[in-house]
Amino acid sequence: MANILAVDDDPDLCALLRTALERDGHTVTVLHRGSEVAERHCAWADCILLDVMMPGEDGFSVCKRLRALADCPILFLTARTEEADVLKGLGLGGDDYLTKPFRLAELRARVHAHLRRQNRTPVHRIRRGGVTFDLAAGAAFCEDEPLHLTRAEYALCEVLALHAGRTFSKEQLYEAAFGFDGTADASAVTEHIKNIRAKLRTFALQPIETVWGIGYRWKNE
Repeated sequence: MANILAVDDDPDLCALLRTALERDGHTVTVLHRGSEVAERHCAWADCILLDVMMPGEDGFSVCKRLRALADCPILFLTARTEEADVLKGLGLGGDDYLTKPFRLAELRARVHAHLRRQNRTPVHRIRRGGVTFDLAAGAAFCEDEPLHLTRAEYALCEVLALHAGRTFSKEQLYEAAFGFDGTADASAVTEHIKNIRAKLRTFALQPIETVWGIGYRWKNE
């Protein structure tokens, strides 16, 4: 079971989160202000649930600060429904988002999916389109240089690379990467792909193709 850090200024929601996740066997620590999140929390947490609209340091600022300290999944819990806000959070290093109000069953499924991706242990490497994937470590390299992907970005890349030549819709890609029906997460996939392409571009690589009206595929070598 995992250590989960929940950061939200709503004490009632925090109580619900703690109850639901502890029933799944997780250990939950709750904080009510972004400024309370310290380096020790990042070293302890296997997953972070982060509210966006908090007094003082907001969730976007916290996420940006945490990404320099933690490599665990960060899931935004946000009342903001504008696509620009969602894309901003993902661009800062967030892995996923849930729009308030959300069902606790959905939250539990999302947390489980990200933790499962984090803890799986494949046993070999593959090379696709100039990118080497260390499946055991969950890391990617270009020309022996690390490709600094977030966990969500790596998961999406791995699915595409393992199925090179196959076209995935955004919803299919999300579900294949995280094991959860991602019908509402097309914009999240779009932003992750944009960030992945920008990182690959620094190595003069563009293996991900857009199939207009359908989705994405990794070029088949």
